[in-house]
Amino acid sequence: MTTTRIGHKQRWIPWGALLVASSLLVGCQIWGGSQETVGKTSNQDAAQTIPHYTGEKSKVIPFVYTGRKELSLTFNGMGDVVTMKRLLDELDKYQIKATFFLPGMRVAEEPDIALEILNRGHEIENNTLSQLDVTKLGYEQIYKEIQLGNEVIQKQTGVTPRYVRTKSGDVTDEVRLAAAALGMKGVVSYNINPKDRDMKDAKTIGEYVARFMTRGGIISMNTDINPEVVNSIAYIAQAAKDIGYKLVPLGQLVANGGERKPLEQIPGYDAAKINPDTKNAAYRFINRLETNEPKIALTFDDWGTDKTVTKVLDILEQHDVVATFFLRAKGVEANPNLARAMVEGGHDVANHSYSHQVITKLTPEELQQDLVKAHRVITEAIQQQPVMLFRPPTGVINEEAAKVIAAAGYRDIAMYDVTTLDWDSRNSAEDIVNGVMEQTKNGSIILLHILDDIHTVEALPTVIERLKAKGYTFVKMADLIPD
Repeated sequence: MTTTRIGHKQRWIPWGALLVASSLLVGCQIWGGSQETVGKTSNQDAAQTIPHYTGEKSKVIPFVYTGRKELSLTFNGMGDVVTMKRLLDELDKYQIKATFFLPGMRVAEEPDIALEILNRGHEIENNTLSQLDVTKLGYEQIYKEIQLGNEVIQKQTGVTPRYVRTKSGDVTDEVRLAAAALGMKGVVSYNINPKDRDMKDAKTIGEYVARFMTRGGIISMNTDINPEVVNSIAYIAQAAKDIGYKLVPLGQLVANGGERKPLEQIPGYDAAKINPDTKNAAYRFINRLETNEPKIALTFDDWGTDKTVTKVLDILEQHDVVATFFLRAKGVEANPNLARAMVEGGHDVANHSYSHQVITKLTPEELQQDLVKAHRVITEAIQQQPVMLFRPPTGVINEEAAKVIAAAGYRDIAMYDVTTLDWDSRNSAEDIVNGVMEQTKNGSIILLHILDDIHTVEALPTVIERLKAKGYTFVKMADLIPD
């Protein structure tokens, strides 16, 4: 018997496990040395130089591009038998299938745990051989860490890993090149990290995940550091249930997702451009359509979390209503899948600036830069040109700003005639409903918001039902605007 350090504990490792791993290590010094000695080879192996791959780098996957109500729960490392059984039981309890990034050395030590993970219906991927900080290693050492991790996992479980994740989740070009050389489908990072290494309690971990839960998100936690991770599963499962999202294995998430085209390949990405010639730019203010037909447009401004926005989208779908969303692009940039979900729901997406500043306080150059940046962020997020409507933050605009906006490509300034100040949480759901019903008429453009912690979601079903009862038909705002 011998010992090695796993996480914070000393573990006894059977010689059989050492032999399994060492047969694949090709002379690498893994045990007992410092990180600087790891990956050094014997004289015999020194001649076996690994050529530096120069082809296309493996893709980095911090999240999956999708509008579906899915995300993945992933784990790094391998805890002891008791911890892993508790974790697997908890996942079974909430019917969650997860993805485990396992270090090859731990699989060699305790293959039964890895096999149990598979038997419970979860996925196994590569957490490198020994969870070294590969971002500080040379190419050959990185290559061997990934290669030998793959080989141990395949030998012990029959599974050939498709993805690799570094210990920290950080990615370098050398890691991407080594992964590509080894035929890996991608280097997986994450976009939801509850920092369980900081020894947070289960409720705090769960609340963090709930706050940042997104479609296509990848949650990253550890199995061998903080025992509270096991107890956090109940909170995470409840958070997903509250929004209506499903936790699926990474492979399924990727298979159901799409590839995002580069911005320059999307038609209309350059429909908004910097143009200093603003003097004679023509613009239109769209406040309301003069019509005898009972058509109205429901519009939403700003940005919110998945929980708030998904509730709005669900309500619209349940009532078969289309809407127009004027998006704060800084939020879209951080969560493009949510914007894509709006488009996939049949709604229009439009420009509400990038930084949400009062535009009359910006210089013409600052205003156009902000407008164009927002246009491109939204275009890349939804993978198509947004409708060419601009709504000024706070509704404040003057003639000079309107010309600057029009010169940049947005001729139509999207205003409104129905507002209830729903952005103010002091206004109740009843206030919002009453305000909409009192002001709406044929051709009205109704302004609401998708901000968190306001009463719009609570008011929305009643607003829609009462407007329908009065004979109104909901259309996208662009459909109200004459050519």
